[in-house]
Amino acid sequence: MFVSDEATILHADLDAFYASVEQRDDPGLRGRPVIVGTGVVLAASYEAKAHGVRTAMSGALARRLCPRAVVVRPRMSAYTEASRAVFAIFRATTPLVEGLSIDEAFLDADGLGAPPADVAARLRRTVAEEVGLPITVGVARTKFLAKVASGVAKPDGLLVVPPDAEPEFLRPLPVRSLWGVGRATAARLARYGVTTVGDVADMPESTLVSLLGPAAAGHLRALAHNRDPRPVRTGVRRRSMGAQRALGRRRRSPEELDAMLVGLVDRLSGRLRAARRVCRTVTLRLRFGDYARATRSRTLPQATAETARILETARALLAAAAPAIAERGLTLIGVSLGDLRDDRAVQLALPLDGAGGAGGDADAAVDGIRDRFGSSAITRAVLLGRDQGLSVPMLPD
Repeated sequence: MFVSDEATILHADLDAFYASVEQRDDPGLRGRPVIVGTGVVLAASYEAKAHGVRTAMSGALARRLCPRAVVVRPRMSAYTEASRAVFAIFRATTPLVEGLSIDEAFLDADGLGAPPADVAARLRRTVAEEVGLPITVGVARTKFLAKVASGVAKPDGLLVVPPDAEPEFLRPLPVRSLWGVGRATAARLARYGVTTVGDVADMPESTLVSLLGPAAAGHLRALAHNRDPRPVRTGVRRRSMGAQRALGRRRRSPEELDAMLVGLVDRLSGRLRAARRVCRTVTLRLRFGDYARATRSRTLPQATAETARILETARALLAAAAPAIAERGLTLIGVSLGDLRDDRAVQLALPLDGAGGAGGDADAAVDGIRDRFGSSAITRAVLLGRDQGLSVPMLPD
């Protein structure tokens, strides 16, 4: 597969998106720590992040870490409108836009008649002037490096990695900069003195395979040498999507695991609605303290993109795995949604049909939606077979 010899791929990522929209719309919140979400943190401003507040953290823990934070309820319609405006700017910049979520995308600036750095700078100015939001852009030769560059440049920055500067930029970065390296993998590598991307690149392949297995070793070795041939793709229809979180070796309480599960499901269901798609299969992915892995799946009677219904199913799967988790510990939790299809194929139905099944009841599900999104979201969710109150713009999936 062809990979450009020039740094033409942009990774554009809105900074603390939900929180930034709240600060934009309420001048009284600017410069103050802002937490979006009550039961679970959906977003945190950089002022709140400075106190250790993170997405998917329980609201109670976030308020203990940052007692002066302003906690606001999500306004999904405002985030929808902002995302649509930003993606319109993306598509006015280049036809090659690959949306990753409501607030980030890859863009290909090749052949636009201007240096990619200038394209990125103009993009940032336009988003700031027309939408009023900060956005960070990384520019590099590959998708992987562009995303790493945007992470280094945050918040509200621009970083270009020229091809001849790739080793100098990449090698000193911590090993967790590599996709797929969480706390547990980083700790395992650190025991062998591997703490940077350069260490991974220099490590004998056989040693890396013995530590991580052939698939993970090949993946990390390729990234450490910036080998990522994937082009920016538009209009790709995935058959599944997933998200996961590494937990490290510390034992997590059931409440902490539930908060993490809520964050993962909220992110994935948002991506489903953004792509106008629904799922039928919910899969829970676990990695235990002994590094053994397990998956548990459940197929729903009707395809859905509802946060409450997917969360109910995921919670039931997690409850079934609770004895094994208590005995063996847990170092990673993930959720994937499969059997994806266009949402127009779904029949209208009450979103809480069957909520008395495994893992929850209708009243609890309704209370959860009301707590996070307000009473109006309940009405909209009952009218349609998915959370209209949580709808987000249609982005390429």
